Amino acid sequence: MIGRIIKDLPPKEGNPRNSEGSFLKLKDSTIIFAYSKFLGDDCSDDAKACIAFLYSYDSGETFQDEKIMFVPEEKQAKNIMSVSLLRLKDCIAVFYIVRYGFHDARLHIRKSFDEGKTFTELKCCILYPGYYVTNNDRVLQLSNGRIIIPVSFHRCLNSNYNHWTSIDLRGIVRFFISDDEGETFIESKGMGSLNLSDNDSGLQEPGIIELENGHLLCYSRTDLGCQYLSHSYDFGDSWSECLPSRFFAPLSPMSMKWIDSQSVLAVYNPVPITPVVNEGFAWGRTPLIGAVSRDKGKTFTEFFEIESDRNAGYCYTAILENEDYILLAYCCGGVEDGICLNRLRIRKIDKNDIMKNLVNSKIMIRT
Repeated sequence: MIGRIIKDLPPKEGNPRNSEGSFLKLKDSTIIFAYSKFLGDDCSDDAKACIAFLYSYDSGETFQDEKIMFVPEEKQAKNIMSVSLLRLKDCIAVFYIVRYGFHDARLHIRKSFDEGKTFTELKCCILYPGYYVTNNDRVLQLSNGRIIIPVSFHRCLNSNYNHWTSIDLRGIVRFFISDDEGETFIESKGMGSLNLSDNDSGLQEPGIIELENGHLLCYSRTDLGCQYLSHSYDFGDSWSECLPSRFFAPLSPMSMKWIDSQSVLAVYNPVPITPVVNEGFAWGRTPLIGAVSRDKGKTFTEFFEIESDRNAGYCYTAILENEDYILLAYCCGGVEDGICLNRLRIRKIDKNDIMKNLVNSKIMIRT
């Protein structure tokens, strides 16, 4: 494995799950890490969770001074989770899902004009109710200033809003955009969807990266053995048909970020060569690798291994790029944790070590 484990947050009594998060660097170089901290004795997605912050004052070597920042009781919600942090023109923004049930889960925004000390009132980014999944670390500001939120919409099937069987698991991708620094959001003209008769997942948990000025790549997990990709060439107003890629993967999310001016990093679970040992706990989400593109995201020809334990699973990665290193935060876990979502891990990797440990992929992935 590459890099060093900086922080491990295992589940414990009264805190059954520490889950997906997002990084942000403040103007004084402090790094905030926000994550979903579950409280009580239930680790289900709709169980009680809050948004907690950790702070690093030493370039990601340690994280400390935990603060619970936001709680579901503020909006009489069942749960809040899946946080994204974003620096805007004159403030920082925190986005997270407010969940009332399987009939209403939507991303909301708060802003801070004092570098995270205080935040504005909560405002919903999606004006009409429904079950909209936006993963952690997914909200993106484009080169033209537009904020874009990728969501997977799941329609209601019945009125049992307290159980997941009330929704259609076949996701349809939608995009919500803001051209006024997050004050208002509208749905984009284009959308992506799979032929829902072909599979059981549809398009789930989409993410976006801007490859060039206005050229966006959207990637979504499926149960068809790979990530599906779609392109936009007009800052997300319209999208191409979503097609299969050579990011061969289980039904598990992928994350992408720029790590320098030429290189894009994709972190995901490939289909493993050796069998997963504890499928019921790892969900096939092992190993965890980083695939690297050195041609601005056009092709991914090299990779390095981040986690390799076939007894555990790894998913929902947040990425922070710095000049000399990257920070990764991801869910991980196996038998001792119950499932692969319950433990949270932060890993620091020197960029020089990435380049030294790159291995040529047998398959060139074209985006």
